[in-house]
Amino acid sequence: MKIFSLYQAFRFIWLTKPAGRHFHRDNQLQVLLNLADCEAINRCERPLPKNFNFAGDVLDQWSQKEKTGERPANPALWWVNGKGNEVKWTFGELGTLSRKAANVLIEPCGLKRGDRVAIILPRIPEWWLVNVACMRTGLVFMPGTTQLTAKDILYRLQASKAKCLVASEEVAPAVESIMSECPDLKTKLLVSPHSRKGWLSFQELFQSASAEHTCVETESQEPMAIYFTSGTTGSPKMAQHSQSSLGIGYTLCGRYWLDLKSSDIIWNMSDTGWVKAAIGSVFSSWLHGACVFVHQMAQFDTNTFLDTLTTYPITILCSAPTVYRMLVQKDLKRYKFKKLRHCLTGGEPLNPEVREQWKGQTGLELYEGYGQTEVGIICANQKGQEIKPGSMGKGVPPYNVQVIDENGNILPPGKEGEIALRLQSTRPFCFFSEYVDNPDKTTATIRGNFYVTGDRGVMDSDGYFWFVGRADDVIISSGYRIGPFEVESALIEHPAVVESAVVSSPDPIRGEVVKAFVVLSAPFKSSNPEKLTLELQNHVKKSTAPYKYPRKVEFVENLPKTITGKIKRNILRDHEWGRT
Repeated sequence: MKIFSLYQAFRFIWLTKPAGRHFHRDNQLQVLLNLADCEAINRCERPLPKNFNFAGDVLDQWSQKEKTGERPANPALWWVNGKGNEVKWTFGELGTLSRKAANVLIEPCGLKRGDRVAIILPRIPEWWLVNVACMRTGLVFMPGTTQLTAKDILYRLQASKAKCLVASEEVAPAVESIMSECPDLKTKLLVSPHSRKGWLSFQELFQSASAEHTCVETESQEPMAIYFTSGTTGSPKMAQHSQSSLGIGYTLCGRYWLDLKSSDIIWNMSDTGWVKAAIGSVFSSWLHGACVFVHQMAQFDTNTFLDTLTTYPITILCSAPTVYRMLVQKDLKRYKFKKLRHCLTGGEPLNPEVREQWKGQTGLELYEGYGQTEVGIICANQKGQEIKPGSMGKGVPPYNVQVIDENGNILPPGKEGEIALRLQSTRPFCFFSEYVDNPDKTTATIRGNFYVTGDRGVMDSDGYFWFVGRADDVIISSGYRIGPFEVESALIEHPAVVESAVVSSPDPIRGEVVKAFVVLSAPFKSSNPEKLTLELQNHVKKSTAPYKYPRKVEFVENLPKTITGKIKRNILRDHEWGRT
């Protein structure tokens, strides 16, 4: 996109009229919240304030500290695209620009507090501006990946009754193809240097918008965002989060898992459509006053990735295990990372072999975290704790994490069951509020005194958790229960395997069997398929219980490009069972 000339041309126009500060004050406490307050609230050691707004109560406080000299005017957002374009915004600049964006949403777009706004943008600065603008105006934002098809977009717009869609140029044709079926959608806002018939231009409206805007007094449990999350059956559910579940609920995650300080520069690789982007690229990072670094790569490239780590002073890296699997194929000892001190991973289980290879080549540990769209981070390997290879770590505050059976009974160490969060007398504020318009699904997440994640796992005697698989991912073949991650971990130990995904496949005798989709490393691509299949099968038989070996193996050039192994397996399993 050629939007970046506009950034430079209008940068000084944007910043010529800084707006006044507006703090939120709780009617009972009458004090401004600081980081220690948010941590205490997140630990449930003090009550949730009646009112809370992340833009007003967190971002504007950092802006104020820049003005008083309590915080250096370091970037809040640092964006590059690898083509020479760069954007750096302090918290003060982010405040001014997001107020202008807020006025675009309220005035020409005609939106009002509580309206839902679908945001389908790549990793460009406007994604952050529009999200913060929604917070300032009390609008409910709904992020979506630019990989959504027209069918996906149609479902989301119809189910949510969205009043506005903010999209980039590459998404516009898909939107236009389904517009006639979306009667609730009143406004289409295009983020592009080009105009398009039937769309409002964000750039044109933004340029002329006022920088004066008063942040609304949102209630702590007022809706802030909706994330579409796939289920076992049916269409994706709308998981709704409140102002506080996202805005305060990720404070402890930032301290204990991300290990954030205000001097840090964090590069979180998550797609803008997933909640992990909210965790690492918005809430946790900015709660702690850190700089969010963004590299807009249209497609992941290991050379570009490694060059970025050596060029920029990134201190914290967070990416899916798939990225690390690709990186360890390189000679990492050739690269010198400027400031990198803390590496994180999540979204799917991390193979112990990848962790060992990464640490062996870089000297840096990999800290795995496990969580869900609905409740955030549940378990993590934290600094200062022993790491057990293959484990997701221990439960993190404020959750009491257990493994339970189908009746809601806590299972002893070593017994497989469902990973669950023990509930107190009230529902934790950091939980999602509900699946919108789906009370049955919302109710189904509770079993007795527990919230059930739908993931199966084991807890050992030291309190470490081990992921087995999604409850619906587990393969049952001839009465045996087989976790796909175990098979994938065994396969990746073989030098022929770069990446794999294991799913169930229909079988007339066993009901279903294990099937492995395998991406081969370059030296093995010309191998005899039948011989290599047998070799991999025998390898798995030796690496894990023999009944777990893949009776079917399919060699593929690439696996589906998704943020997590869960989604990847869902796509492949649906294809295998003829559900697509």
